[in-house]
Amino acid sequence: MSATPANAGEEFLKLVEIMARLRAPGGCPWDHKQTFDTIKSYLLEETYEAMDAIDRRDWPELMDELGDVLLQPVFFAQMASEEGLFNIVDSLRAINQKLIRRHPHVFGDATASTAEDVKLRWDEIKRREKTEKGIEISGASALDDVSRSLPALVEALKISKKAAGLGFEWPDIGGVLDKLQEESRELAEAREMGDPASIEHEVGDLLFTLTNLARFLKVDPEQALRKTNARFRERFRHIEEGVADSGGTVQETPLEQLEELWQEAKRSSAPAAATGHDDG
Repeated sequence: MSATPANAGEEFLKLVEIMARLRAPGGCPWDHKQTFDTIKSYLLEETYEAMDAIDRRDWPELMDELGDVLLQPVFFAQMASEEGLFNIVDSLRAINQKLIRRHPHVFGDATASTAEDVKLRWDEIKRREKTEKGIEISGASALDDVSRSLPALVEALKISKKAAGLGFEWPDIGGVLDKLQEESRELAEAREMGDPASIEHEVGDLLFTLTNLARFLKVDPEQALRKTNARFRERFRHIEEGVADSGGTVQETPLEQLEELWQEAKRSSAPAAATGHDDG
């Protein structure tokens, strides 16, 4: 079922041509009116839909979603081409050259025996590239490599990994758990004070510490939360169906009964809970 490289190239070229036709005079009015700013949200949306398909192991859906993801750079490059900025070939050439440049152990004479060796070499080459471009400036932070435009949970994980890699790390998980208790106490104190700004501050600290805890346990917090969200949706749906069978609604049902239905939903998913990935 897999396409040969030649077929892949033909299909990609067809996608580029379709996008150009949609944006051309007499094409699609909706596509033609889009701008970089109106389209950029779709880039993130389609990426998360692909991630959801992976989480559900829905391979036909993933196949479809990856096509939607591929459309986004083609759409952006078409708009850039119309403005004389660059085209899709420039983007393809840039990533091809980058992959070759940053894998000298594959395309050159360098050696890298482990994934850690590859990561160190990648970071070293990346820093050298920035220096050559004059990007690194006096007073720059090592954390500047982590994009500030990432979703907050992903950004927290990346900057904590970066700091830990530089030696700013607890010696064991006990320190992280102590920090978790400390931040919980500070949040309780802020709540007693009733200061919204302090509460927000402490909630952020608590979330960051939880991210560090997840990193220590080798758990991706973004994926863990996504799975918890999926479980919550499933269990809440069970509650809705349960109260509907009784002729009621969630709003009209006593909390005790809702909790009973929630526990019932948890018991029905006991095998998943047994893996140690339950949300309580």
